[in-house]
Amino acid sequence: MAKKRYICTQFCENKSHFKYISMEIKGKITQVLPLQQGVGQRTGNQWRKQEYVLETYDRFPRKVLFNFFNEAIDQNPLQVGDDINLSFDLESRSYVGRDGVERWSTDVRGWKVEKIDPATIGVPAYGAPVQQAAPMAQPAPVVGQFPQAPAPAAPNPTEDLPF
Repeated sequence: MAKKRYICTQFCENKSHFKYISMEIKGKITQVLPLQQGVGQRTGNQWRKQEYVLETYDRFPRKVLFNFFNEAIDQNPLQVGDDINLSFDLESRSYVGRDGVERWSTDVRGWKVEKIDPATIGVPAYGAPVQQAAPMAQPAPVVGQFPQAPAPAAPNPTEDLPF
């Protein structure tokens, strides 16, 4: 069962001020990268990380790298070609590079996947050409009608300025 994610809308410890949020993206799995695993340096616990590449259904598709950790890998089995709705969190961390400069990295951490049928959401089949929108009709020009310019103000005889 996926964990619920909460965010505080105010600076307080009162849980009544927390609300459920979900970031989601729809697309097709185009790559399953090799499983990574190791042992945590601080905890000594084993960990596993599985990364995937998702291509969105947008007119100009974007590729998004996301991952699952530990038991979420087994709970959400994915293969190349799966059409999914991914629920995820963004997680950023800082680290110090070999040159001593602080850098940041952001992960798209999946926590729930729903397999979908792209036909039910109006998505063209993967690789199918995108239909071009019909050109917008141009309004017909009106012959002989031009906007009238405002009449120039009458000169004031008491002013001696030419402008």
